[in-house]
Amino acid sequence: MTDPALLPATHLASLVRRRKIGCLELLNHFLTRVERFNPALNAIIATDIPRARRRAREADRALDRGERWGPLHGVPMTVKDSFHVAGLPTTWGVPSQRDNIARADALPVKRLRGAGAVIFGKTNVPIWLADAQSFNDIHGATRNPWDPGRSPGGSSGGSAAALAAGLTGLEMGSDIAGSVRNPAAWCGLFAHKPTQGICPTDGHALGGNRAPLDMLVIGPLARSAGDLSLLLSVIAGPDEIDAAGLRLRLPRPRGKGLEEYRVALLLEDETVPTARDIRSLHQTLARFLRRSGVRVGIGVRPRFDAADSHRVFDVLLRAATSGRQTDEELAANVQARNRLVAGDDGKRARMLRGVTLPHRDWLRLDEARHRIRWKWHEFFGRYDLLLAPITVSAAMRHDHTPPYQRSVPVDGVMQPFMNQVSLPGYANLAYLPSSVAPIGLDGEGLPAGIQIIGPQYGDLNCIHFARLLERHYRGFVPPPGYE
Repeated sequence: MTDPALLPATHLASLVRRRKIGCLELLNHFLTRVERFNPALNAIIATDIPRARRRAREADRALDRGERWGPLHGVPMTVKDSFHVAGLPTTWGVPSQRDNIARADALPVKRLRGAGAVIFGKTNVPIWLADAQSFNDIHGATRNPWDPGRSPGGSSGGSAAALAAGLTGLEMGSDIAGSVRNPAAWCGLFAHKPTQGICPTDGHALGGNRAPLDMLVIGPLARSAGDLSLLLSVIAGPDEIDAAGLRLRLPRPRGKGLEEYRVALLLEDETVPTARDIRSLHQTLARFLRRSGVRVGIGVRPRFDAADSHRVFDVLLRAATSGRQTDEELAANVQARNRLVAGDDGKRARMLRGVTLPHRDWLRLDEARHRIRWKWHEFFGRYDLLLAPITVSAAMRHDHTPPYQRSVPVDGVMQPFMNQVSLPGYANLAYLPSSVAPIGLDGEGLPAGIQIIGPQYGDLNCIHFARLLERHYRGFVPPPGYE
């Protein structure tokens, strides 16, 4: 019999609803696994167990009265450290924020509670959420349950490790450069990066900031594609101000079966080398899709220059996060930028230009971004979805050197670590939805995933295709030792 802790949240909600398991009983089951496995993984870094148990008891009593709070009634879950959860610290991995206790829940956390979720803790992140692995000087490093010598990814790495190990029923993360999709792929999970702006981010910030961050979205990580739909339905929709005049109505999926889809499959981005095992898994998937009646275009993508898209994304990404610099840091970065050799277009040079970008130059890059958006729009007139790698390799070994000094091996050749953000950056730059589904294990037995990119507001189409892959190709498989 499958351990309940490894079931999808939709299944857990059904068990609770049908009184097959009590809400408190289910919470305690997860907490027992947390006690057993979390010390080695270091995925969950803050808890409020007394409050969670009170909430679970209330959920049980509500069911006794015939009340149902919502689709997540009684489902235990955690959220990424970057969301405010009343009574728990919101640190973003920044040492000076160690004692930053949230006074109120973030808006998406309120929506989760309103849907019946029992939130019992928070999961680890890298400092400033700015890495594709998860470690910081407050809580240390989170380890991948598939191989503790490797990272679970980032910045929602604690989220992914906790889910894969069966320490939580569902997770909510955030993504500006692959931060829900990269960890999902490295831990064998499902995830969804929503269309820009459909899920309000109020309460996902430090310093009381209210303004949405360019290209940043919040989204679900889960053990099934159905859970992605469920959590998206809970957190999506305008905030209090926008709700006065806006309503969200996402288009329904294109069709029911695989054979109704037209997909392009980008086996390799010519500007970002990917590992041979990753390409092989994608080729195997392509053969399966063709046998299943899917119209597959190999190597097809929108008609823009890939290198140019990555360059625009790299600079705008760093511009979006430049507000966290102190005056002293900004001055030092301006000096470093001014020392760059003419024509230097390396990752560090792009970073320095981004964090010191004049607004006039930002406007020019934003125009380039919107021209790329229209190329995507034209592409989706011919294809329903673009399938592409989400990471250049399977999970990396722990390496805590600064990201711009870091390299990763790809088939024995050292490549810039910051290449990891290029493939997920396609969707972030153009505001597009992108789901991730697991597609197999590489030669070392590590999970790999594929990203499913759709047109703006085509979120349900992306998730539905992930659900079809789950049903007909591969679903979540727990890492050895956590079954």
